[in-house]
Amino acid sequence: MPVLVMKFGGTSVANPDRIRRAAKRVGIEVAKGYDVIVIVSAMSGKTNELVGWVEETAPMFDAREYDAVVSSGENVTAGLMALTLQQMNVPARSWQGWQVPVRTTSAHSAARIEEIPTDNIRAKFAEGMQVAVIAGFQGISPEGRITTLGRGGSDTTAVAFAAAFGAERCDIFTDVDGVYTTDPRITDKARKLDKIAFEEMLELASLGAKVLQTRSVELAMRYKVKLRVLSSFEEPSDTAGTLVCDEEDIMESNIVAGVAYSRDEAKMTLLSVADRPGIAAAIFTALSDTGVNVDMIVQNISEDGRTDMTFSCPTNQVARADKALAAAKEAGGLNFTELVVDRDVAKVSVVGIGMRSHTGVAAKMFKILSNEGINIKVITTSEIKISVLIERKYMELAVQALHDAFELDKAS
Repeated sequence: MPVLVMKFGGTSVANPDRIRRAAKRVGIEVAKGYDVIVIVSAMSGKTNELVGWVEETAPMFDAREYDAVVSSGENVTAGLMALTLQQMNVPARSWQGWQVPVRTTSAHSAARIEEIPTDNIRAKFAEGMQVAVIAGFQGISPEGRITTLGRGGSDTTAVAFAAAFGAERCDIFTDVDGVYTTDPRITDKARKLDKIAFEEMLELASLGAKVLQTRSVELAMRYKVKLRVLSSFEEPSDTAGTLVCDEEDIMESNIVAGVAYSRDEAKMTLLSVADRPGIAAAIFTALSDTGVNVDMIVQNISEDGRTDMTFSCPTNQVARADKALAAAKEAGGLNFTELVVDRDVAKVSVVGIGMRSHTGVAAKMFKILSNEGINIKVITTSEIKISVLIERKYMELAVQALHDAFELDKAS
């Protein structure tokens, strides 16, 4: 039988009533003739509660025990989902990550999936099981310890299972009914997309869109797993949600597919850095070694052998970056006169595969922002993306103006 993967997020399984609603969706697909693999998250709010308990018990916690505790939320949901399906006379059983087994690296709380053997679950399907309910977000290390994949890791679990089993599709059920051209909370003109290319979704996810975890989109693109994002609170239909697929599966698309934003950005500038070979490596190695996630980078024109280096990072990593750069300076590997930090910025980006074959997108974007009196602090581009750092107070205005100017409320 064909395999379908269905993943239910925390809001979709927040209580027994919602689990029953989700189980009915699973039952519909079983009736169509699918063997179904269901990936579940912990009930809404449960992971945060478990993390809080760990931090209260041991502020300097053992990461292995952290994973043992935090992964338990998914185990509860998986068991309840299997019981609910059994009450509906659907043959189902639950699986924890170690039982499959989902083999991962040893990086506790940020493990990566290395292998998902299919023999155990395929054998159960052959015996008459129709639904395998898998606890998402977790696996087992080579040392035999429970690992977790990082926040949002159940999305990655779902895509990995779809790839391993050659699933016809992977449905991701959330509290939104698809992928929108931008955040509907910022503009009521935001439009739900019927289809979006993997590359566009990957850019939007990495730039601040919260619909899918970035790693899950990377995995789907690599293994050509068709993803469908839809709401568990809407009535089922073949046209519901947004399909994330290959560019070739989209006949026509707008030049710009969406506008993304990230509110929690900071701009950091090293003043009067020596302009010599290896200086950029010295700066960004120091930041990388302490886990600072650098995004946009700009180096000014050199003057008298000195230059300024600007980069952006999440606001919650500013203190870590400051400490790393100060340590590098003290060790003698880096020389600068001052580190200037601006925490009052936001990143706004336009994304679209149509930008590959159309000129003038950057010029139009910059003119729109200029017309609104918005000053651009930093610019970075890729083949299908343009991002700018601006003052945070102008973020919503920028998103609305760009959404209107590129007519994203209209289908192509």
